[in-house]
Amino acid sequence: MKKILVSDKLADDGINFLNEQTDIQVHIQVGMNEDELCEIVGDYDALLIRSDTKVTQKVLQAATNLKVVGRAGIGVDNVDIPAATEQGIIVMNTPDANATTTAELAIAHMFSLSRNLPEASVSVRDGKWERAKLVGAEINHKTFAILGFGTIGRLAAKRAVGLGMRVIAYDPFVTPEIFKECGAKSVDLDTLVKEADYLTLHCPMIEKTRGIIGADQLKAMKKTAMLINCARGGLVDEVALYDALKKGEIAKAALDVFEQEPPKESPLLDLENITFTPHLGASTREAQVAVSVEIARQAVTYLKTGEAINALNLSTKISAEELKKSRPFMKLANVMGKMLVNLADQPIEKLEVSLFGKAADAEVRPVSVEALVGILSDQVSTPVNSVNAENIAKKQGISLAESKTEETQGYLSLVKLVGVCANKTVSVMGTLLGDHHPRIVNVNQFEIEVIPEGSMLVTEHNDKPGVISAISSILGESNINISRMQVGIPDTNDKAMAVISVSSPLPAEILEKVRDLSFVNCAIQINL
Repeated sequence: MKKILVSDKLADDGINFLNEQTDIQVHIQVGMNEDELCEIVGDYDALLIRSDTKVTQKVLQAATNLKVVGRAGIGVDNVDIPAATEQGIIVMNTPDANATTTAELAIAHMFSLSRNLPEASVSVRDGKWERAKLVGAEINHKTFAILGFGTIGRLAAKRAVGLGMRVIAYDPFVTPEIFKECGAKSVDLDTLVKEADYLTLHCPMIEKTRGIIGADQLKAMKKTAMLINCARGGLVDEVALYDALKKGEIAKAALDVFEQEPPKESPLLDLENITFTPHLGASTREAQVAVSVEIARQAVTYLKTGEAINALNLSTKISAEELKKSRPFMKLANVMGKMLVNLADQPIEKLEVSLFGKAADAEVRPVSVEALVGILSDQVSTPVNSVNAENIAKKQGISLAESKTEETQGYLSLVKLVGVCANKTVSVMGTLLGDHHPRIVNVNQFEIEVIPEGSMLVTEHNDKPGVISAISSILGESNINISRMQVGIPDTNDKAMAVISVSSPLPAEILEKVRDLSFVNCAIQINL
């Protein structure tokens, strides 16, 4: 008899599903503190939670029989995943179960802003009848702009198309086919904000997207435009938003999420052209039921069959002997994947993974999966690992092709990654020194030996005297130390590549100075 502990409130449908399992014993005890949870958790095979229960290292160490922690919802900030992995405990969530309700809230905010619904309600309650003052706007034929085109963004797009709207979207990691399927046009970020009548945010909160809507983006928007954020508070610079609303640079905004929740001290609360909801994105009866039933099903499935649906920390299932052969190349592929996605300025539609020489002794699939982990890890909000990488890649429109051969390519072992984009192809080749030390040996057909670590500036430039000196001068004047520098053998008589390892990441303005050099064709920064 397997035992499941439910320590946060789940919907009745989820509990009923658990109680229907004849070989599962369910115990519900909510509101426990850490010590109380530690006292009883060791008796259970599964722990089902929402956001209130904190699954700390102490709790996991006390969970001597625990096999799985199931989070009803997407966020797992309250679970110590590394500690769970150390204890051999699977952590799973339900990333798509509340997507519909969040997309619908964004649409609801759009209607509310367009027809002045909050103001109209207050006006009538105050005994007024201000029809002329509260004239609204139709959404038909207006431009619905979506920042972030994952599951929620795509659902919002389909609803906007059904309302007769023109839909545009920006997501550099989604392929053209996905946009087309949803009736949306893919555009760059500048175009997105300039053409938006309604700008709705549905991208993950990662370092690259923090403050992605700031003063420059808000100034570029139409004065009649409206901003909707039902994703994460840190995506919008709230100081810049306050200024834009105050000055009339945009017409209105609606926020469901905030940098600090609740936003008790926010100056935004003083403005009349913004409406608020208290993080209601997942707060519908249907969503509560969906996440509860889904996590109950996933936990039962794992306890009965070992299938870990939406697991966040489960290694690829290969034998110990196969894993031993593959692990060094897996680590190499992960780093190479991170480099590859930075080299591509377009969505990668296809990843080609090839193993040569001694590397062909390893299983190709776990190597490919780790390459996908490297490509996706900084691009989506869901933690990416060897269990969910293939599924996430499929959702992003990335196909996978694999091959291996014992033939060598100038190295005893070699891993080659090729990223196929709509209008270009990027490639990285890597090998191992002493079977453990990774080296990049070819980037976009330039032969170059690079130690893949830290921050690196990669340039493609004209092969002429003075180029490296000019780049080095910019870095030196900015007090950026160069720790290593490699120059690639040109693939033609007039082109070359440099990979410069620097002591710290380059500020955006320094990177722009390098790009502005007339003889530099391309300059990107890669942080590993």
